[in-house]
Amino acid sequence: MKKVNALLGSLAAALLMTGCGAMPDLTPTETELISEYAVGILLKYDTGHGRRLVDTTGYDLAQMPEEPEQPVEEEIEEPEPEPETEESAEVVDVSQDEEETQPTVSSVEAYYGIPNIMISYTGWELADSYPPPQSEDETPFFSMDASEGFQLLVLKFNAQNLTGEDQLLDMMGYRATFRVSVNGEASKGALATMLVNDMQTYDGVIPAGSSVDMVSIVEVPRGTNPDTIDFILRGGEQDGTIRLQ
Repeated sequence: MKKVNALLGSLAAALLMTGCGAMPDLTPTETELISEYAVGILLKYDTGHGRRLVDTTGYDLAQMPEEPEQPVEEEIEEPEPEPETEESAEVVDVSQDEEETQPTVSSVEAYYGIPNIMISYTGWELADSYPPPQSEDETPFFSMDASEGFQLLVLKFNAQNLTGEDQLLDMMGYRATFRVSVNGEASKGALATMLVNDMQTYDGVIPAGSSVDMVSIVEVPRGTNPDTIDFILRGGEQDGTIRLQ
């Protein structure tokens, strides 16, 4: 090996000493040695050579640490929703609500707590208009006509003063309102009128030992024959019913 280095050194020195003179004649072996030497010198002083090439002959690739495997996320299967069970629901038909049966009361004055006066039912009549004229020349202060296809059912009452003194009767003060059921049909509210003797709005003095006539009016279909009449009183803590007939 020393001989080869000495030979290469001599050849390099000879090349340098020739200057601009003619190149000496070299054998192929000498030319190959000079080329290898020059390549070695270049690799030695190439600053980037050591960084790009790595000699792995001294390493056991089988013993190199393996990169940790990334954990695989397991897909959680969501449970399928259970089929909904149709629960039986109670169906309530409220389209034909019936009025609750009201407790029976003995009289109008007992229900409203009217003292010293007795109110009695005296009968009924059907009319197309009320009040009827007393004569052809008389025009009533107030009159009302039945709607088309209906008649006025006029319920008649008598309020009697049971004492020897004048008694004030103010039905509006008792917040009296009435409903009427004919032949078991749904009840209807008594009509609000301007009649001075309308029992819902009566406000007057009954002289001692005397009485006054009052009425309560409701519309019924034309041709109705009242077999039963229920008179429903309102204004107290609980509604009450009087069976008139």
